[in-house]
Amino acid sequence: MARTTAPQPADFEKLGVFYLGRSHDLETDKTLPELLLYDAKDLTTHALCVGMTGSGKTGLCVGLLEEAAIDGVPAIAIDPKGDLGNLLLSFPNLAASEFMPWVDPAEAARKGLTVDAYAEATARKWTEGLATWGQDAGRIARLKAAAEFAIYTPGSSAGLPLSVLRSFDPPAAELIDDADALRERVSSTVSGVLALLDIDADPVQSREHILLSTILLHEWQQGRPLDLAGLIRAVQTPPFDRVGVLDLESFYPSKDRAGLARRLNSLLASPGFAGWLEGPPLDVQRLLWTDAGKPRVSVLSIAHLSEPERMFFVTVLLNEIIAWMRRQSGTGSLRAILYMDEIFGFFPPTANPPAKGPMLTLLKQARAYGVGVVLATQNPVDLDYKGLSNCGTWFLGRLQTERDKARVMEGLEGVAASEGQGFDRQRMEQTLAALGSRVFLMNNVHDDEPVVFHTRWAMSYLRGPLTRTQIQKLMEGRRTIAAAPASASRATTAPAAEASAAGSAERPILPAEASEVFLALDEPVPETVLYQPALLASVDVHYANARAGVDTWQTLQLLAPLEEDAGADPWDDSGILGEPPRLTESPAAGAAFAAVPPRAANGKSYGTWGKALKTHVYQDRSLTLYRCRELKLTSEVGETEGEFRVRLREAAHERRDQEVEKLRKKYGSKLARLEKQAERAETRLGREQAQLQHQTMQTAISVGATVLGALLGRKRMSVGTVGRATTAARGASRRAREKEDVARAKRQLKQAHQDMAALEEELSAEVAALGAATDPDAYEIDTMPIRARKSDITVGKLSLVWLPSTAALDALMAGGEGPGS
Repeated sequence: MARTTAPQPADFEKLGVFYLGRSHDLETDKTLPELLLYDAKDLTTHALCVGMTGSGKTGLCVGLLEEAAIDGVPAIAIDPKGDLGNLLLSFPNLAASEFMPWVDPAEAARKGLTVDAYAEATARKWTEGLATWGQDAGRIARLKAAAEFAIYTPGSSAGLPLSVLRSFDPPAAELIDDADALRERVSSTVSGVLALLDIDADPVQSREHILLSTILLHEWQQGRPLDLAGLIRAVQTPPFDRVGVLDLESFYPSKDRAGLARRLNSLLASPGFAGWLEGPPLDVQRLLWTDAGKPRVSVLSIAHLSEPERMFFVTVLLNEIIAWMRRQSGTGSLRAILYMDEIFGFFPPTANPPAKGPMLTLLKQARAYGVGVVLATQNPVDLDYKGLSNCGTWFLGRLQTERDKARVMEGLEGVAASEGQGFDRQRMEQTLAALGSRVFLMNNVHDDEPVVFHTRWAMSYLRGPLTRTQIQKLMEGRRTIAAAPASASRATTAPAAEASAAGSAERPILPAEASEVFLALDEPVPETVLYQPALLASVDVHYANARAGVDTWQTLQLLAPLEEDAGADPWDDSGILGEPPRLTESPAAGAAFAAVPPRAANGKSYGTWGKALKTHVYQDRSLTLYRCRELKLTSEVGETEGEFRVRLREAAHERRDQEVEKLRKKYGSKLARLEKQAERAETRLGREQAQLQHQTMQTAISVGATVLGALLGRKRMSVGTVGRATTAARGASRRAREKEDVARAKRQLKQAHQDMAALEEELSAEVAALGAATDPDAYEIDTMPIRARKSDITVGKLSLVWLPSTAALDALMAGGEGPGS
């Protein structure tokens, strides 16, 4: 395949566009100089990528995710096959040593090479391939610096684990208040659970589905969370006695419900299900952004799961994305990407698997929130094209059968009809039939016509599906531990030797002012428990600042260790708990107790500590807000710095997209005037010079496409257009020779060319300034402390709390954040 001179980074590193490849001429099978630059905002109307094995579909989609990461757009990528883990195989040095652990030894043997030699050849191949497309190691380094990449493996410890129990927590208030959305969430969640039990349940007819849906709806409307164990108990003893107009026993007798409870319990008790309970909860915000506000590309690998498990997880995930999405503000910019590879089975044309409902909701509603959905498949006949009429961009690669082509034609006709556009079926069929490897047809409703292009070289090493061992190696050292809960259920209790050495079986006698309580232990209670003393206090604080628009009350739970030398103010070492701890008034049987400091035995100390606490909150527990003066943004109460940085980044993208659009309009009118000048020169040419007139007209049109495309990156552009225009103008001059009309046309074209160069220089300066002015990392963030008045601080109950070992104290104090913490 013929190639042209590689483009330079300045040609494709544009504001808000993705570099996907170059235009391709199917008649000559040549890749042309014109770059295919895809507007990031176009992805908010979603995209579909279709192509058989070997079409280059994976490379195109990986390239799309790479471009999004460079632009600071986070992504969640569902990976049923294991290919998307390749996104973590990007090597800034392009050295053979970086490739060697990941090349296939069997492939090396088939080529008659050692692993070392094959790694060297692969590194050379990737270096040369990238260079052909104007990319280098520097761009790979930029990719890795722009976003964090991670592989999650729900139900497995190979990658980063994810707990799905949060899926039974009540959704956000916005969704609870939307009756239709709430019913949809309940229905798809229950369908996912029943699919995990291999129960094909009709939401309208199935007793199991109706019962579980009613339980979830009842508990969520009451604001009560459920885990799987709680769901089992609710099946045995539902929190209601009627379903519709029938009493519970008539609708679903207790002996039959016991069977459903046993199936759910078997699932919970199975060793394989333990993996679903490990790791941090499924949190879409954390999948998209780090705690510091850096974009994240989260690959959710589900290749190791069974079909029912895949359906369950994808259903839960899509529901969580919908709930997260509805908590966001509206935007016209691309905020995040949901990508799913091989959607076969999840979005069929006739059946309604649990994942189809939430996926359809995303396709219909996500645009308003700046969430772009990208779906990929090699099985076109298995897609619901009526639902996919919501996809504004179709990337079509080589297809396997005539039936596949017919289904794609049906989908494209639906898209054209929904957009009120014409559709040339015959031309489209001819184009699809001529596509080769890595050559795609892009049909984008935001463009005037379809475009054929050759995909660029992927920066990531596309070595094929990753094994669980390879995923484990990539994620080694990056596994996170879920935050400890505010109870002693996971706190370390003291062994017998520690208890006998550091504590006494005699419970210390404390004054009534101590208001003595114990941190509750979950069953089963350890044989030996050593209690350590600490102070627990509740404080109500009113933070008010009219200038910042803050007027809020907060209840702080403070926990402070009581050391032997505890003085009048132990609060300097205190921490704020995320939620009130679970307490009891009685210790565990046979417990031992550490000694309490002498001041804790004096009832007057507790009044002194209460006054000291009020001073501590006044001086050290101010409410901290974050502020960006340039964008006139201030954080909301309770918003962390990382969350504020995410919002700042989104605001910067919106501002950039708005300013780019202004530049397009501003310079578009100037370009139109230059085109008219060129056209007027051509009207002076005689009829006998029709061929010359045609050539010159083409020249004028090419010149007009250069600036807006090349410097703003709108759709396609040509790196050689201006040069071709000059050559054409010289040719026109030679052919016209003696004729004054041609000479005059040449002078006017030359002037248009000079005006174009001046316009390019002017626009280039504006684009550079805009890029610097809208760089999210360039904005400064300062803090705005809001201190409560002493009169607005009320110390509530202050207690001496016994904690089962110092580990419980550490876990409680590590889990909470609050003002001034």
